[in-house]
Order: sequence, then C-alpha cells, then structure tokens
Amino acid sequence: MSNKIHLYPTPPHECTYLGDRLATTVFLDPNLPELTAVYDRLSLYGFRRSGHHIYRHDCKNCKECLSVRIPVQEFVHRRSQRRVWRKNEDLTVSLVSPVFKSEHFDLYCRYQNSRHEGGGMDNPTPKSYIEFLSSNWSRTGFYEFRLDEQLLAIAVVDRVKTGLSAVYTFFDPDYSARSLGAYAILWEIEEAKLMNLDNLYLGFWIKDCQKMSYKMQYQPLEYYSQGKWQKQIKK
Repeated sequence: MSNKIHLYPTPPHECTYLGDRLATTVFLDPNLPELTAVYDRLSLYGFRRSGHHIYRHDCKNCKECLSVRIPVQEFVHRRSQRRVWRKNEDLTVSLVSPVFKSEHFDLYCRYQNSRHEGGGMDNPTPKSYIEFLSSNWSRTGFYEFRLDEQLLAIAVVDRVKTGLSAVYTFFDPDYSARSLGAYAILWEIEEAKLMNLDNLYLGFWIKDCQKMSYKMQYQPLEYYSQGKWQKQIKK
C-alpha cells in the first residue's frame, strides 16, 4: 500500500452539530485501491466510514469534534450499565451479511421517523439506506438483536485492524425502555473482547453537543487529538 494518501476537503458548510459554526470535512478518493487496508490504517488517526467514503472533520476555526474509542480491556461497567445488560439478557444476537432485507429496512424507517424526523435522514429509500450503511470493500456486519423471532435492533459494525467500529445502530422505538442503543454498545464491547481486539471506535464526540453526551458514560474513553490518542477526562 502506498504511503501517499490524498485528502479532499469540502467547502465550509453549516455544522450539523454546532449550528453557529462552519465545518469542513476531508474525504479520501473512494476509488483508491486497497481501501480496506487504508481504512485499517486511518482508523488509528480518527477517520470514519460512511457508505463507501472514509472521512474526518477538519474545521479551520474549531477543534471541538473529537474521534473517540473505548479501550475494551479496561472498560468497567457502571451500575446503570449492569442493569441495562440484565434487562436484555433474553435477547439473541446473530451476525448477518450487510445486504438489503425488507425487515431491516422497515425497522430503520420506523426508527428514523421516531427519532430523527426532519433531521435529513428521514424518508429514506432502499438505495440510500444500504448505501449509507454498507460498502463493497469494508469488513462490515449487521448484528441482529431479537426477542424470540421479533427483530428489535440492528447494530452495523465494521471490523478494523485494532478493533470494532460502531457505524450505526437503529432499534424499535416501541422498546425504548430496554435502552437498546446502550445495550448494543455494551454488547459490542464484549464482542471485541471475545475477538481479542483492543478498541471499540464510537465515532465523534463534541463536549457541547447533548446528542453525543451518552458516549461519556463509557469509561475509560480515549480521544484523538494532536496526533495521538489520549484519555478522556471523566465528567
């Protein structure tokens, strides 16, 4: 694999997390060869995958958006997390291929309409849905969480060299009392341990973004800044 990687920045645009600021995102050329290996390498530098694209935020006047990960071997459950785990012990989890299934898509639509109406991700099409979650080069799996035969949640997870990367999770809004989003993260932590991996990558975290505050509940949490991963300060 070549050591030269060219990044392509977007023009400044309104930040979707901090509405009073401008954001810039840098992308890799999605037609580069050996993207699987490139993704392995760049995940160590805070890059993420969305569909076929590998990207990271690189805003000129703001450094609030930090890539974060959980070193899974050091993770310690909080009391509330142990309750969430016990609440969902009756679920079965199965790994399936990242392909379109009507059952998955119907659940995704229900989740978007309930949780993100008007947020730019509602009213998806089958094509936009599968292109957002999967790619033809990543090591991606869809983990199904079921209560007997009923599908309650899907966790989309990438395997990278040093860990698992949580791409997206969606779940049945009628079962919000189960805290399925939290349970999916806890389950992914345990899965990474079983696979003898070091980290669970959780994407980006912004201190002043309430939607991302849940990530602070998983400790220790590391963030990427100034060229290295550092331990996050607890609240």
